[in-house]
Amino acid sequence: MSGKPKLHYFNGRGRMEPIRWLLAAAGVEVCIWSFILRSCDKYFEESYLEKKEDLTKLQKDGSLLFQQVPMVEIDGMKLVQTRAIANYIATKYNLYGKDLKERALIDMYVEGLFDLNELLMMHVVQPADQKQQHFANMMDKAENRYFPVFEKVLKDHGKDFLVGNQLSRADVQLLEIILMAEEYKPDILAKFPLLQSFKARISNIPTIKKFLQPGSQRKPPTREEDIAKAIKIFRS
Repeated sequence: MSGKPKLHYFNGRGRMEPIRWLLAAAGVEVCIWSFILRSCDKYFEESYLEKKEDLTKLQKDGSLLFQQVPMVEIDGMKLVQTRAIANYIATKYNLYGKDLKERALIDMYVEGLFDLNELLMMHVVQPADQKQQHFANMMDKAENRYFPVFEKVLKDHGKDFLVGNQLSRADVQLLEIILMAEEYKPDILAKFPLLQSFKARISNIPTIKKFLQPGSQRKPPTREEDIAKAIKIFRS
């Protein structure tokens, strides 16, 4: 297992999902340990937190710098904080642009995507009497604040990718967010033809196409029962 990333989180999307997407885009496959391990050239391992004691153990043995997950073991380090982990992976696997200016653009786009991701991710935890209002606000911001920006970026840049002329973490994470938004509203890209083409194009990149196939380690939409389980791990 030397040199292979190991992800510590609960078995759900949450704040680890963007990291899974980046590793998948980079071609780092997932292998889950069992009595018979399928052959992989590259892989990362997932260690799921199933109960409060699993988290406590990591906290007590000094694995969690700020006492919280996600945590990724990679290259002899135990990295925490989603953005720090994603930055490292993007740099390691050449998904962070070719120079400082490209990196600044990638950071700017990704920060906007994190804001939208937070809205999408938190919808399931809203109280029942606030879900309708939260949904309306979430869709309004996706359709009128965030997606118009990326439609314009693609138009102005005139390339297949958001930054430069190669795949970056911004492209990967925009596709992730598009697919999440479509789970709530399947026709959300109706007014954005360039984003429609972008989605089809990036989804067809071999490593990403494989990640989107049934049976991959891309996590399904978060359900209320998943939230209940996570609460028992993180808050009980």
